[in-house]
Amino acid sequence: MQDIRNIAIIAHVDHGKTTLVDKMMLAGHLFKNDQATGELVLDNNDLERERGITILSKNVSIMYKGVKINIIDTPGHSDFGGEVERVLNMADGCLLLVDAFEGPMPQTRFVLQKALQIGLKPIVVVNKVDKPNCRPDEVHEMVFDLMCNLDASEEQLDFPVVFGSAKNNWMGEDWRTPTNDITYLLDAIIKYIPAPQQLEGTPQMLITSLDFSSYTGRIAVGRVHRGTLRDGMMTTVAHRDGTMEKAKIKELHTFDGLTHKRTSEVGSGDICAIVGLEHFEIGDTICDAENPEPLPPIAIDEPTMSMLFAINDSPFFGKEGKYVTSRHIHDRLQRELEKNLALRVEKAEGEDKWTVFGRGVLHLSVLIETMRREGYELQVGQPQVIYKTIDGVRCEPIEELTINVPEVYASKMIDMITRRKGEMLSMESQSDRINIEFEIPSRGIIGLRTNILTASAGEAIMAHRYKNYQPYKGDIERRTNGSMVAMESGTAVAYAIDHLQDRGKFFIYPQQEVYAGQVVGEHVHENDLVINVTKAKQLTNMRASGSDEKARLVPPVIFSLEEALEYIKEDEYVEVTPKSMRMRKIILDALERKRAAH
Repeated sequence: MQDIRNIAIIAHVDHGKTTLVDKMMLAGHLFKNDQATGELVLDNNDLERERGITILSKNVSIMYKGVKINIIDTPGHSDFGGEVERVLNMADGCLLLVDAFEGPMPQTRFVLQKALQIGLKPIVVVNKVDKPNCRPDEVHEMVFDLMCNLDASEEQLDFPVVFGSAKNNWMGEDWRTPTNDITYLLDAIIKYIPAPQQLEGTPQMLITSLDFSSYTGRIAVGRVHRGTLRDGMMTTVAHRDGTMEKAKIKELHTFDGLTHKRTSEVGSGDICAIVGLEHFEIGDTICDAENPEPLPPIAIDEPTMSMLFAINDSPFFGKEGKYVTSRHIHDRLQRELEKNLALRVEKAEGEDKWTVFGRGVLHLSVLIETMRREGYELQVGQPQVIYKTIDGVRCEPIEELTINVPEVYASKMIDMITRRKGEMLSMESQSDRINIEFEIPSRGIIGLRTNILTASAGEAIMAHRYKNYQPYKGDIERRTNGSMVAMESGTAVAYAIDHLQDRGKFFIYPQQEVYAGQVVGEHVHENDLVINVTKAKQLTNMRASGSDEKARLVPPVIFSLEEALEYIKEDEYVEVTPKSMRMRKIILDALERKRAAH
């Protein structure tokens, strides 16, 4: 049996986790020098590179001093909670990666709590010690306090600490004396992380994630809990609902660097991929053909938000996308359900509409963004919070919100959050900034990020995570300004926009195509205003001096997908196509809108 270590990497968004894994792979000699171009290997999906966040967890393995180290990259954002739990089940220990200046952040806390509950042994890595004004020793203390708060055991609190800079490729025991490479960290992993227990008996493996190959179809990935799996053996797949099904393993793979390689058998404790099973879901157990003993399935957090997905029926439908029919969208959502555990989909009877439930606006917007890049066109309604009735009381999801701002803006933040029914829990100052913690209803977070960034001149750092359900907190006022809606279809003209600028802010450029019912701006007052942006200047043959002024246009407001979802009102949709994103009224005709309102 070979010597194995299974380790999960936990870190907040942007603390350097993916960079560290890339450097570990360099140290394991997985790349020749010509391959190390400095591109990140792990975040290989476009969306992850653009946002700099890890959405899907990935598996990598390296060989170091004859020991195979399986590294499991975890998502840092609590909206991807479904991913995190399954991943931690494969590991025996974890690397907690912390920025030497920022210290542990709320999202680190979310994953760390799960890891400590499972009983993983942590190694703390204080990264980015080359930053000016960093404070590695204080951060070390903060991590210790955090672990105490999360009820870590005595053994977990006795954690080793490694200092270094992943970007500059070194790790060592003292942050003041840089070393030449990161072998100190790899030695620490082999020394402190326990090897997986070799359990004898009939084989058991819990499927914790899926891979997909266009040649072989779906691939089951998981960690062999006990016994040995062999190439070509007969097994039983025990489904979550208790049914059993016989299946044969066609090919057995283990991870080698970034790729799989075929192998004849995999022993207990190693992570493997199985090709050839037809019917399985995440959480099923692969066990012995004759006397199956399933493992307990993974519990997953419930969704807290829902959104309406509908086919695109605007006047511009089908101009940009390849997949526009309801069948296309339905099949795509079904495919997503197979690997996205925290998602649920319900189809409305007889209509081309689906209600999609997820863990938060980010979780759902990543799905929409992925679909749009694949060539889908769809329309999405306003995000809604899922209410539950507990003991006869109407309850709503509550989130724990942390805001980090310069001191001058603190009172503004507190005022804004309390208006949205938030309660302040604590407040502590870190040099010239202040860290404030709140409890706030999930629906209070919708549309909050844009407002907070505006109020703090872009300085605020905001993070939130789901806490629990509590009784309904009362009404929250949403966006109060009305929309400016286009009256007729055509091309927007600078002359018309110029004359309407005193009525509100625009979201469109001149020469952009618009249609009747499209939301083209935000009105100054509370009511909606129907305007004609396609009206060109009447040309006469009079040329009096001074009658021609130039149009002076204020640049339009451009929304990102999340901002648009948080901005729209209940009677509006966001229309998403591969190249553009528009906001529109659900009822396009102005007269019909008036009738429906009365």
